[in-house]
Amino acid sequence: MEVIGITGTLGAGKSTIVNHLIKHGFKDYSVRNFIITEIKKRGLEINRDNMVIVANDLRKTKSPSYIVESLYNKATGNKIIIESIRTPGEIEALKQKGKFTLIAVDAEQHLRYERITKRGSETDKISFEKFKEDEKKEFNNNDPSKQNLKKCIEMSDYKFDNNNTLDNLKKKVEKWINLNFG
Repeated sequence: MEVIGITGTLGAGKSTIVNHLIKHGFKDYSVRNFIITEIKKRGLEINRDNMVIVANDLRKTKSPSYIVESLYNKATGNKIIIESIRTPGEIEALKQKGKFTLIAVDAEQHLRYERITKRGSETDKISFEKFKEDEKKEFNNNDPSKQNLKKCIEMSDYKFDNNNTLDNLKKKVEKWINLNFG
């Protein structure tokens, strides 16, 4: 099974990359959707804080790689995407499974905040100050059950900088896909 993991900062363009990979026959398994399902089971409000609390709780009580391993185990097909990887433990677990490539995407903070504001999902309705505060907590952490985006991005096999237009990112992704899967 060919597995591509996607990591990156909030609003950087992970979904854009996923959508391009889907066009090339990959099937998406979303950490975000997995966590939202768990939030609903717990009867909690769907928001960014609860996403982090529930994800950290699952990683702490089950294992640091519990979420991605659950997604991997229910995956079907030969080409899958596991989207929104947040911890080094998740990366290490997927590397153990065989053919695994980690893609990271990042962009400037103000640009990413502008994007999530336009996107407007239930977890995106936060102030810029809260956005920066949350990011700081999720960016660098030594607790294996908590997010460490800095380390995940460092561990990536390929990184996309998305400080330009959506079309520019799509062209970069298409070129990468053609080089690796064309």
